[in-house]
Amino acid sequence: MKLLFLVCICQFVLCFSQSTFDEFFDYTRYLFLSFSPTDEYLLIHTRYPLWSNNSYSHNLWIYHIETTEKRLITENLHPSVKPKWSPTGNFLSLVLNNDRNMYQYSVKSNELLPIDIGHDKIPLVFTWSNDDSALYFVTMATNKEKNVDEDDWKDVIQVRTDDKINTEIYEINFNESNSLSLIRKFSFFINEILYVPLLDKLVFTSASKILNLVEDFEMYSLDLKNPSLLTKLTDNQATEEDLQLSNDGKQILFRTLSLNSPKSRMNDTQGRLYSVDLLNGELQQIGTDFSGNIVGYACQSDGNILILGQLGTQVQIYSKQSLIDHHQGWNGTYESLVISKEKNLIAFVHSSFDKPMEVYIVNRIDELSIAESITNCNELFTGSNFSQGTVYTWKNRDDNQTIEGILHYPFGKLQSTNLPLLVLCHGGPYDASVNQMNNNGANWAPLAAANGWLVLEPNYRGSTGYGDEFFNQIRHRPLSLPGKDILFGIDSLIQDGIVDSRRLAIAGYSYGGCLTNWLITQTDRFSAALSGSGIIDYSSMWGTSDMPVLIENLFGGFPWNVPELYQKESPIYNFDKVHTPTHIITGEIDVRVPASQSYILERALYYRGVPVELLIFPNEDHALSRNPKHQKLKVQRELQWLHKYL
Repeated sequence: MKLLFLVCICQFVLCFSQSTFDEFFDYTRYLFLSFSPTDEYLLIHTRYPLWSNNSYSHNLWIYHIETTEKRLITENLHPSVKPKWSPTGNFLSLVLNNDRNMYQYSVKSNELLPIDIGHDKIPLVFTWSNDDSALYFVTMATNKEKNVDEDDWKDVIQVRTDDKINTEIYEINFNESNSLSLIRKFSFFINEILYVPLLDKLVFTSASKILNLVEDFEMYSLDLKNPSLLTKLTDNQATEEDLQLSNDGKQILFRTLSLNSPKSRMNDTQGRLYSVDLLNGELQQIGTDFSGNIVGYACQSDGNILILGQLGTQVQIYSKQSLIDHHQGWNGTYESLVISKEKNLIAFVHSSFDKPMEVYIVNRIDELSIAESITNCNELFTGSNFSQGTVYTWKNRDDNQTIEGILHYPFGKLQSTNLPLLVLCHGGPYDASVNQMNNNGANWAPLAAANGWLVLEPNYRGSTGYGDEFFNQIRHRPLSLPGKDILFGIDSLIQDGIVDSRRLAIAGYSYGGCLTNWLITQTDRFSAALSGSGIIDYSSMWGTSDMPVLIENLFGGFPWNVPELYQKESPIYNFDKVHTPTHIITGEIDVRVPASQSYILERALYYRGVPVELLIFPNEDHALSRNPKHQKLKVQRELQWLHKYL
C-alpha cells in the first residue's frame, strides 16, 4: 500500500510518445459566447492550461464580425462570473479573478478601468439597467451577528449559522461620484439576475451553498419602484438556470433540472425548458415532445427558439416548432449557442470524436453544414490520431432494455478483435458520454485508446438523452441497476469477439468512481480498477456532501427511513468479495464527494490485502480545476497502474 499526498512524476514506458501525452492536455475550452447588442462583436471566453504557473488562463476576447479582428481584453477573467454588455454595446462589465473590483471595458477606447464599489463588497452577478448609466450587482452581505464573543471565538465555525449566505443588491450610477445605493437585502444566495426594462423589475434565482432543500432554489421578481414587493415566480422541485428575457420583454425563459425530495410524488425529468409570463405569472413548458435532454437554447427575433438537445450520443440544434428532427449540420456536439439581436447571426461551439472544439458563425440555421470556424486554438487536434469513435449497443438481459455506449478504438484498429478493454464510466449520475472532443483528466478515453486500449463509455440507466423513464429508473437502484447494464455490455463485447476477456479494467470519476467501487464488489473479472472521487458509503456521504438532496432522491428517503437500501447499494458492505488492484484519486478540499470516502476505500482495500494506491491532490476541489498538472498527473499514474496489472 502507498499513500501519496504530494505527487511526483515517475518515468514509465507507454505505447506513444511523451509529447503525444502532453499534447492531449494542451486543449482550449470555449466557455462563453455573447453577441453585442449592435451585432458588431462577439465575446469569447477561453480557458487554457498555464503549465508554468500551475493554473488556467481565462482569456476574454472580443471578435469584430466584419473585419474578423480579434482583440484580447484580459487574461485574468473570473472563471464563473459572466461579463455583460451594456445596452448600447459601448461597454462591458466584468470581474477579474482574485480581484474585489468590478471593471468596465470601453469598446471604443480599448480601456479596462476599475469601478469602485467599496472594499467590503465582492460582486457575484450583475445586470445593466435600461441604458448605460447604471447597473445592478449582487454581493454577499456581512453577517455581524454572533452569539459568542468575537475575539475569543472568531476562528470557530458555527455550523448552519456560518454556512448561511445572505446577499444584497446594489445599484451603481455612473456619474462623477459613481453613486452607490442599496436596493434590498436577502436571506439567500442569488445565483443569476436579469433586468426587465418593460416592467422596471429585477428577476433572479435563489440558491444555497449546500443543497439541503430543493425549495431553496426558486425564481423571484423584485419591483424596483417598490423593493419591498418580492414575488415568487416558481414553486417546484427543480433548479432554475440559464435565465433569458424574451424578445418582447414580457417573459423569462429558463431551463430546469428536476431534483425531487423524498416527499415529492413527481418523477424525475431531464433538462427542460420553460417560460414564465411576468404579467400574469403563467408557466409554460416549451418542447414537451422532446424525449431527450435540453442543455441550452437561444431566442430569434421572430419569436422562434433554437434548442440544444441531447438525444443519445448527439447534441444537435432543434427548433421550438419541430423537436422531432434536428437542423442538418454535423454529427457531434453543439454548445454555447447564441443569436444576435438584429441580424439573427448564429454563433456556436462544435466538436466531435475527430473534430476539436472551435467557434463558428453562420448567417442562417440552414448553413450549419458549411460553417467555417472563426477560431483555431485547437488546430493541433484537427485530424489527430488518438482514437476512432463509434456507437455500440447491447441488451441488459434481465429486463431486455437496450443500452448504448461509445467505443473508442485505437487509431487504425477500427473493428479489430480481441482487444484489451477499459470501461470508463461517466459522472453524474444525470449525465452522458457524447460524441465530443473534451480532453481533460476525466474524459481521457482517446488517450487510453492511443495507448492500445479499446475504451467503452457506457450510457447506463440514469444517463440523460434516452427519455425520462430511462433517466428515472436508477431511483432505489443507483448502483446495482447501472452496474448490471455495464456488465452485460462487457459480456456482449466478449461474445462479439471484440474484447479479450482476460484483459479487462474498470474506471470512472465522481459517480463513475462510485460505479467502479461497486463493480469491483460484484465480480473479480477486472484486472485493475481506477476510482476517482467515488462514493463508498452512501450514509456517510449523505451526512458530509454538499448535495444531500440528491442522495435522498436516489434512495427515496433518509438513511434512517430506508437503512436496508443504503446498506444494499453501498459498496463498503460487500468488500469481503474484492480482489481487484485499485488506484484511487481525490481532491483534498472536495465537498461534493469528500475525500473521506476515498480514505475509507483505501483502508478497506488495505485491510483486505488488495493492492491499492491513494493520491490526494492538495487544494483541489471535486473537478480538480485548480492546477492543470494535477489532471495530467492523475492520468499518468492511472496509465501506470493499468500497465502494472495488465
